[in-house]
Amino acid sequence: MFRGVIFVFLLGWALWFWLDKSPALMDSLPRQQDDLISNFQIAFNILKQGHLHSAFIFIWHSHYILLSLLGGLLVSMGWQSISSVLSRRRLRKLYVPKRKSRPDDNQGTE
Repeated sequence: MFRGVIFVFLLGWALWFWLDKSPALMDSLPRQQDDLISNFQIAFNILKQGHLHSAFIFIWHSHYILLSLLGGLLVSMGWQSISSVLSRRRLRKLYVPKRKSRPDDNQGTE
């Protein structure tokens, strides 16, 4: 999980610095509240208006640690599920041989 948290943290900050934060955009964002839930509600309201860029800038700047932890947890769970599916498939190929068809199975009864 720690690698996932670090990955999401670095990816989030890279995206933060890559996005254009013009002064007009920063002035148009609402002021951040002291309450976590109201900040997320403001971010979802901005997102519902169709401004993904502004919503990310608003919520990442105020709650990047929480978002890194949640994102890292999701990345870790996703990685574990994908790797377990692939390992089960690999083990199934090792322990269950492919069924060979006999020549008389492919012909019809005549």
